[in-house]
Amino acid sequence: MSGYGPPDRFNEEKATFAVRGADAPDLEAGVAAIRNVVQTLPLKPGVYRVHDARGDVLYVGKARALKNRVTNYTLVERLPRRLQRMVALTRSMTIVTTNNEAEALLLEAQLIKRYRPAYNVLLRDDKSFPFILLRADHDFPRIQKHRGARRARGDYYGPFASAGSVNTTLNALQKLFLLRSCTDGFFKTRDRPCLLFQIKRCSAPCVGRIDTAGYAELVADAKRFLSGKATDVQAKLGTQMTAAAEAMDFELAAVLRDRLKALTFIQGSQFINAEGVGDADIFALARHEGVIGIQAFFIRGGQNWGHRSFFPAHTTDVPEEEVLQQFLMQFYEEVPPARNVLVDRVVPEAALLAEALTATAGRKIAIDVPQRGTRRRLIDQARRNAEEALERRLAESTTQAKLNREVADLFGLAEPPGRIEIYDNSHIQGTNALGAMVVAGPEGFRKGQYRKFNIRNKETIPGDDFGMMREVLSRRFARALEEDPDRDGDSWPDLVLIDGGRGQLNAARGVLEEFGLVLPLETRIRVWDSTAELRYLVVPMRPGGTEELGEEALAALVTRDSMIGTGLAREPA
Repeated sequence: MSGYGPPDRFNEEKATFAVRGADAPDLEAGVAAIRNVVQTLPLKPGVYRVHDARGDVLYVGKARALKNRVTNYTLVERLPRRLQRMVALTRSMTIVTTNNEAEALLLEAQLIKRYRPAYNVLLRDDKSFPFILLRADHDFPRIQKHRGARRARGDYYGPFASAGSVNTTLNALQKLFLLRSCTDGFFKTRDRPCLLFQIKRCSAPCVGRIDTAGYAELVADAKRFLSGKATDVQAKLGTQMTAAAEAMDFELAAVLRDRLKALTFIQGSQFINAEGVGDADIFALARHEGVIGIQAFFIRGGQNWGHRSFFPAHTTDVPEEEVLQQFLMQFYEEVPPARNVLVDRVVPEAALLAEALTATAGRKIAIDVPQRGTRRRLIDQARRNAEEALERRLAESTTQAKLNREVADLFGLAEPPGRIEIYDNSHIQGTNALGAMVVAGPEGFRKGQYRKFNIRNKETIPGDDFGMMREVLSRRFARALEEDPDRDGDSWPDLVLIDGGRGQLNAARGVLEEFGLVLPLETRIRVWDSTAELRYLVVPMRPGGTEELGEEALAALVTRDSMIGTGLAREPA
C-alpha cells in the first residue's frame, strides 16, 4: 500500500494541546486534551495520532468524519478498558485530513507500521516475503529469488511463504525451463558452459548453446506456468517429447522427459488442492488463552505457494473481527493482494478495505467469506492449521518462559529479560570480515531482527577481532541512542552477551562505557572471564542491580543445559 498516491495527497494539520504536568495516567487530563482538539476538527475523513506527554504515539486511527470519531473518546464510560487506559495517557493529537476514507485507511496502515503504537493491533512478523523475479532487462532474462522493494524491471511471482518454498520452486523451474540464474556480470565473462548446463539446469545462452528466439520461448513457457497454465505447458512438452522420440532424437527426448518430471514434481509438492481457485489469499483466525493466531495460504494460478502463521500483538480485549481487519490492512501494506481475499468471518468495513486494495493494486480485489465448495474447504483447512499453530505457539511459550526465568535467576536480574542480544564476528584470514547480532525474546529467537555488520572502518586492522567487536557495538548502540536516547523502547536489550575471550570482553566494555551504557558500579554486573570455552560480557542495559557472579554461578552457566550455554549464544545469524 505504500505506493498509493503522492505524499502531498495528505494535508497534515497538527493540533497539539499538551497538558502540562506529570506523565502519570490522568483520565481527566486526557479527556481535556481530546476535547480541546475536537474543537478544531472538521467533518472530513482523515487519520489521527494520539500522543502521550512525551510525544510518543499511543494509537493511530482513521475516520470518515474526524470530529465525530474523536469525540467518542471523551465518552469514557462507553469505552472498553483498553481505550480508557489510552485516554488516561493522552496529552495531544496529530490530525491528517485526506480526500476520502479509502485514502485514510491506507495512511493509517502506513503510520501503524512506522510508529508501532502500543494500543494498535500490530503485525509482529517483520520479515519480507520472497518472490520469484523473471527479469525483463536482458536479451536472455534471468530467473531469481527476490526480496524487498520491487525496483527491477520484470515479472514478479509471489508471495511465497518462506525462503525454503521459493528455493524449492526455483530449483524445479530451472530443471523445467532451463533458464539462467547467474548475474549479468558472470554471464558476460563465460567462454564455456558452467556446471548448471552440465547437470541440465540451464540452457547455456552465455555461450550460444541456445539462440534468442529459443530462449524467449522458454521464458514464455515459464510465464504461462507461473500464471497457472501448467496444463498447457505439460501438453506442449509431452507433444515435443513424442515428436523427438518418433524422429529417433532420443537425447532430446530424454531432456524433455526430465523437464516433464520436474513439472510433475512441482505439481506433486502442492500439499493443498486448490484447483479452480485461481489467485487467492486465504486467512483464518484462532484464539486461545487470550492469544490470537492467523494462518495464511497463498494460492496463485491454482498452485499452493506455501502458508505462514502470524501472531499479532496487542490483541487483548480486541474483537476477533477487528483483529483480522487490522491484520489485513497491515499485511497488504507490503504484499500485493491476490484477486480474491478469502476470510473465515465477516470483516468490518470489508467493502472499504476492498476499495483501498483495488486502488493500490490497480485491479479489482474482492474480499469474500466462502460458504461452500473448494474455497470453503480451504478456509476450513486454514482454520485447522491456525488452531494447531496456536497450540504449538502456546506450548513453546511456556517452555521459553521457564528458560527466561532461569536466565534471570542465573544472572540475578530483577525480571526475565524481554530482549537479549548476542554478538560475534568472523573473518577469513583477515578478509570478508563480518559481525553478527542474534536477538531473542520471551517468545524465542527473533530471526527477523537479526543483523549483519559488514566491517568497513578503515581503522579496523584486518583480522583484529577486538577492533571488529568495537566497530559492531559502536554502530549498534550509536544508532540506538540516536533513535531512542531515553532507552525505554522495545529496541533496547535487557541483556547483552558477547562470545569471545578477555580481549573481546574488554573491547565491548570499553564501547559501552564510552556511550555511558554501563550502569554505576554498585548496580551492574562486573565483566568476568570463565576458564571454559564460552565467555561473555554480561551487562544489564536497564537499571536493576545484581551481584558479581561467583564460582558456583560460573560453573552452572557452563554446565547447565539451558538456552544460554547452548543455542542462544551459538545460533547462526
